[in-house]
Amino acid sequence: MKRVIFAYPGELDTPTGGYIYDRRIIEGLQTLGWQVELLSLGDGFPYPSQRTCDEAAERLTSIAPGTLIVMDGLALGVLPEAVAQCAKHYPVIALIHHPLAFEAGISPEQAEVFRKTETQALRHAKYVITTGPATARDLVKHFDVNPDVIDVVCPGTARAPLATGSGSDALHLLSVGSVTPRKGFDVLLAALQPLADLPWTLSIAGDLSRDAHAPVQLKQDIARFGFESRVRLLGVVDDVQLDSLYQTADVFVLASLFEGYGMAYAEALARGLPVIGTTGGAIPDTVPAGAGLLVPPGDVASLTQVLRSVIQDSALRATLSQGAKKAAALQPTWEASAKRFGDILSRQAILTR
Repeated sequence: MKRVIFAYPGELDTPTGGYIYDRRIIEGLQTLGWQVELLSLGDGFPYPSQRTCDEAAERLTSIAPGTLIVMDGLALGVLPEAVAQCAKHYPVIALIHHPLAFEAGISPEQAEVFRKTETQALRHAKYVITTGPATARDLVKHFDVNPDVIDVVCPGTARAPLATGSGSDALHLLSVGSVTPRKGFDVLLAALQPLADLPWTLSIAGDLSRDAHAPVQLKQDIARFGFESRVRLLGVVDDVQLDSLYQTADVFVLASLFEGYGMAYAEALARGLPVIGTTGGAIPDTVPAGAGLLVPPGDVASLTQVLRSVIQDSALRATLSQGAKKAAALQPTWEASAKRFGDILSRQAILTR
């Protein structure tokens, strides 16, 4: 029987790219005949309490020996002792969206703690699945993972109708992502400040509860730059609202400092939208040349320059839009991604018999 336990932190319906990936892969595996048992490891990750760590370890070690376990990296990276115990009895497959040590907004000391615990945990994983090639390269280079035990399963992208645009003289810029330091909304607002004389509006759709400080700073920046009438801070939106935002957008922009893949960028490409982003992490793998303009992460001046070019030049937007459509045609579907994921699990299950 094709059976796997999928262990994850918190709630599976959390509205972030990582959890969306988990849900879609789980749904795809079930469609392919896999029996998937869900196992929540508790709340508070990647900063769980000791009680949460103890309870997570107890849940993991109570599983029948020999059972295949996929563990999301948001929990795995801070549970090295529990992973080591699990590895004695059953194969652990690590699912890494992006390394915790590379999260923006944490201190160098905390980053080093994460690097050590992630390295320890990954040492005990039988196999590693990453959501993008850049993350695979980072695990080899910075976390001592053997490249022979890593495979890449990129997120799928749902086929979607092409954006029709705002139909307005003021270009509708769209940004999608949880409001955290890593998503670079402070950089984006600072880059837009010199462009106040140009015709644009900005919609930001994303969870406002993932970080205590970033949403406060973003609201302060909106007020400080006088953008109250031009920037909409929407919070979490449902699928219907998100579809409408993509449909009426003219340009997608997200100034992430780092991405393990960048699902929002891929969704924008699927809509044929010109993309403005950064070179942080896996973004250049997701947004190929010709489909978008990428600048170094955190570089406000360069971001201002490309924003100005795209806002003012309709021919450039059209060229980037054509590039986006070509890139979208090469993106995997969720069905293909789930099949690839299932094939990897099948191989590992056979090897452990």
